[in-house]
Amino acid sequence: MILGLARSWSLAGYAVATLLVLPLVALILQALQPDEAVFGHLMATVLPTYIINSLLLIFWVSLGALLLALPCAWLMARCEFVGRRYLQWALLLPLAMPGYIVAYVYTDLLDYAGPVQRSLRSIFGWNSPQDYFFPDIRTLGGAACMLSLVLFPYIYLLARTAFMEQSLSLAHASRIMGCSPWQSFWRLSLPMARPALAVGVALVAMETAADFATVNYFAVPTLTTAVYDTWLGYGNLTAAAKLSAIILLVVFCLIGLERFARRKQQLFQKQSRIQASDLYRLSTAQTTVALSFCVALLLLAFLLPFGILISYAIGYFEQSWDGRFWQLSLNSLSLALITSLICCLIALLLMFVRRISPRPSDVLPSRLASTGYALPGTVLAIGVLVPLTMLDFAINDLADLLGLNGPGLILTGSVVALIFAFCVRFVAIAIGSVESSYKRISPSLDMVSLTMGQSPRQLLQRVHLPLLGKGLFAGALLVFIESMKELPAALLLRPIGFENLATYVFQFVSDEKLEHGALAAIVIVLVGLVPLIYLNRSLEHHS
Repeated sequence: MILGLARSWSLAGYAVATLLVLPLVALILQALQPDEAVFGHLMATVLPTYIINSLLLIFWVSLGALLLALPCAWLMARCEFVGRRYLQWALLLPLAMPGYIVAYVYTDLLDYAGPVQRSLRSIFGWNSPQDYFFPDIRTLGGAACMLSLVLFPYIYLLARTAFMEQSLSLAHASRIMGCSPWQSFWRLSLPMARPALAVGVALVAMETAADFATVNYFAVPTLTTAVYDTWLGYGNLTAAAKLSAIILLVVFCLIGLERFARRKQQLFQKQSRIQASDLYRLSTAQTTVALSFCVALLLLAFLLPFGILISYAIGYFEQSWDGRFWQLSLNSLSLALITSLICCLIALLLMFVRRISPRPSDVLPSRLASTGYALPGTVLAIGVLVPLTMLDFAINDLADLLGLNGPGLILTGSVVALIFAFCVRFVAIAIGSVESSYKRISPSLDMVSLTMGQSPRQLLQRVHLPLLGKGLFAGALLVFIESMKELPAALLLRPIGFENLATYVFQFVSDEKLEHGALAAIVIVLVGLVPLIYLNRSLEHHS
């Protein structure tokens, strides 16, 4: 009976999942098309440089983020010192700061004409670049530093949680055996936290592989910039698809390496609530070092760039506060709201199918739909363009066949393509949030409702929806924020004349005029702080 009731819902779930996975399939098929002219030229000239730069950037950013995050995570999870209570959530703030904005701020500070080098020349009497050496920030190393500063919270959050959840009995045993805090960290805590660290490093690596704005601003040729230039510069969709397929291969290799690295790891430990007495008490000297490191990191990664943005916004407020700013804000808010609503509806449908269907195969739609989150924005844009362009041409050909005027590019020439791309990219976030909420609902409620003659629709409406409220809200909030910040897909898919806050800020960054877009950048950052506050409150309730 349940199988019969679930069949129509299951078909709907498969239809939605097929639609969401279509860009990935279209991208692969397009990449298999022959193209010797452009792609052959790229292979013979610059493609090896693109690949090497991408791999080097991934390596250095992953290493840099790991070295920044590990000490902070250990200090916040297992040590007690002045300021720890505030720093443990403040260290998440850099996630709200887009990398390209941090890159611009530091370029403005550290370039030859910037205040740092001007001050050095004034103090030491230097007159030209030949008189002294100063590292060039617009290099691959500079891009790695910028991305490490904004991405290390991924590893910090997962590592801190892993350290907090480790068995206290093992920590007590290490103390009894005479291990110092450093020995306890190196021999016990770090090996046990390897699964969490592997996941964190994989996330950082995938975000680095997907980055476009920072490397584009620093003029570092990577695969993401190559996709952008090939599509807009050469107008060659097939060559762009081939480059996108290489990026996709790198991303899936990273996911596979992360899972392979911890394939045999099994940790069985009794978790217990950490009390203040279980933390290591740092001495005055140790507290000074710990505070200095954490505060300096927070200052460099968030406080300094955000403070400079505020000074820019105040100085150029009259130029920024106009009708166009409100229109851009409305465009961003509308896109984000529509995307979050659609993603939550899709997540609700797919997870409801998993809930009521006894067939193992009905787990597949939600998993297929979640694959889009692994697609970088530039890759996703190419994948969306291929099927929607074909559909646009098919609609116009049909109109011509019927003797009607063709509607034109109603999909790729409107915000439809942008919304579709955002949904493909971020529906996995909503699915994860709804799935987490469903796990807290007892299956016996479903059995009781079906026994009382309720249809699947009534079960969803009267039982599940009231209990899924918090999960749906959290998923919608996270999708909303990600949609506000997404840049590469918006740059490639936006209709002519359409701008949102992200593309608006990026145009000013590209023109070396972030001052005029600082107000819009502040809005993006402030909106990005909302899920971090929500996340911090959730962690405090569970710690």
